[in-house]
Amino acid sequence: MFDDNWCLTFPFEIYGTNTRYKRRLKIFDFILNSKLKMPTESAMNGGIGTESYAKNSRYQRGIAETAKEIITEGIKKNLDIEKLSLTSVNTFRIADFGCSTGPNTFIAMQTIVEAVWKKFETELSDSQVPDFQVFFNDRTSNDFNTLFASLPPERKYYAAGVPGSFYKRQFPKDSLHFAHSSCTLNWLSVLPQEILDNSSPAWNQGKITYSGERKEVFNAYALQYAKDLDSFFKARAQELVCGGLTALVIPSVPNPNNDLSNITFPSYDLLGDCLVELAERGRFDAAKVDSFNLPVYYTYPNELKAIIEKNQDFSIERIEVLNIQSKHQIDPDSKAYSLGKRAVFEGLLQEHFGSEFMDELFDLYTEKVEETAVLLNPKETSMVTFVLLKRDIRIT
Repeated sequence: MFDDNWCLTFPFEIYGTNTRYKRRLKIFDFILNSKLKMPTESAMNGGIGTESYAKNSRYQRGIAETAKEIITEGIKKNLDIEKLSLTSVNTFRIADFGCSTGPNTFIAMQTIVEAVWKKFETELSDSQVPDFQVFFNDRTSNDFNTLFASLPPERKYYAAGVPGSFYKRQFPKDSLHFAHSSCTLNWLSVLPQEILDNSSPAWNQGKITYSGERKEVFNAYALQYAKDLDSFFKARAQELVCGGLTALVIPSVPNPNNDLSNITFPSYDLLGDCLVELAERGRFDAAKVDSFNLPVYYTYPNELKAIIEKNQDFSIERIEVLNIQSKHQIDPDSKAYSLGKRAVFEGLLQEHFGSEFMDELFDLYTEKVEETAVLLNPKETSMVTFVLLKRDIRIT
């Protein structure tokens, strides 16, 4: 292995002062000093201020509201409470993976608790309704203080926080009866390294996300996503009791049907354009833009189904695309739209580019949103897929 000084001297000996290779050198040096990892662990903006996730997650709230009915139906039809291995203390345990700071997680948890409660009352008796314990899980950097400060006072469950990656085991074996995740499993655990390598065909120069037009970049993202989702299912398979349910609400795109060129994300491209413009203004070096990518991937139903079936620990009870238009319309106000993106991505951007540029960046983003048709959503391909899984009986 070479030492850090290699990247500072060797390229100049070969390429002299060529501008192209100076830029590549800066990228290589930046990645090396970052230990080949770009930030992916930043949480949503905490607190309850103007730029917080709690105040700017209208889109995610619309998804949570839309999913209420289908989650309730899934519990009524697929949860076999007589066969679930409830412990001697008679507690039904639920975990929400990727809870963020609220309030959207509380919508889902209330829906699950009420549906299970009614199931017990209907099929057994009031006296046999168990206690409910809800575990709120998210990254260690998540603002759990805001989450717990805003817990519903009339909730019918005991609450606990569990910080840690949802792609790893967080609970003892056979300890959960229900797992839930909404707007979480589109986040990668780590960026695929080839998109940061300027010698790779997948180097994503000047872009901050993938699209179907760049197959090498797309494939790198897709491979990492498959690895992450496999890790998620393996972890949940250990934590859930046999017969336990998992409800997943996953931002996604339509099946590409062998035409990846239709997969585009204009709103992310617009954010990338803003970063390029700030680099041109001299706020930071262009190499920083080339070494930044959003750790976000949008799966599609056929791909998602194939990954789940490969795992073999779960049976698919239901998978379908949700129509969220009745509960959510994109806000035509460009400032509100920009704040929504800031609440989600500011932590990542701040860690990579510096906090001093965030106001300028999102002011510029707001201006560009106003100037373009992105709010009319003519090319945006994102949608939401709901999946209900049951933990199969273990064969030892």
